[in-house]
Amino acid sequence: MTESLRVVVADDQALVRTGFRMILESEGIEVVAEATNGVEAVEAVRRTRPDVVLMDIRMPEMDGLEATRQIGSRDADGPRVIILTTFDLDRYVYAALSAGASGFLLKDVSPEHLAGAVRMVRSGDALLAPAITRRLVERFARGDGDTTVVHRDLAALTPRELEVMGLLGRGLSNAELAGRLQLSEATVKTHVARILAKLRIRDRAQAVVVAYETGLVSVGGSAATR
Repeated sequence: MTESLRVVVADDQALVRTGFRMILESEGIEVVAEATNGVEAVEAVRRTRPDVVLMDIRMPEMDGLEATRQIGSRDADGPRVIILTTFDLDRYVYAALSAGASGFLLKDVSPEHLAGAVRMVRSGDALLAPAITRRLVERFARGDGDTTVVHRDLAALTPRELEVMGLLGRGLSNAELAGRLQLSEATVKTHVARILAKLRIRDRAQAVVVAYETGLVSVGGSAATR
């Protein structure tokens, strides 16, 4: 028996909410609430405690970016947030990743990809491949003042974990990390899990963002000298 999966859909367009609900429920994924703005999304999360939130960026009263930030600040073990956007790699997506989102989807996503994405972030994976996240971060890191930089203390990391973190920030996969560091993939997975736990970040996409925002990796892709 598969574990139940609970989702909140937040979008100010009724057609989008209805379509997503139909797709998810046809895949056995429960939509526990719908929200038409960020205020309703935050309240729905508090009331229903879902596993995943599909969050539109541009909504009235409170946008999806602020709602994502509030959801993340209220509960470190709260739901994963997937940002919905009509623009590929727009600047709001980077801001949302910085606020705690686990990835993003275009609104014209296929039904199969939508259901797969929800299951993926629920399992703890980042929705964005690290290399894609890296390109996104490089485009907007240290850019305009609209993004909120969350400073993380890297002092908790061991020298080896700092090395792994720097390579994570450059978009390397576990297999690539293992080859570069001459470690087993199991050992790499252990290092990655410890890094995420120590820095209180949820997934590899967040690790890429933090690596840039702390200066561990510089824009351009090289690890910074520390």
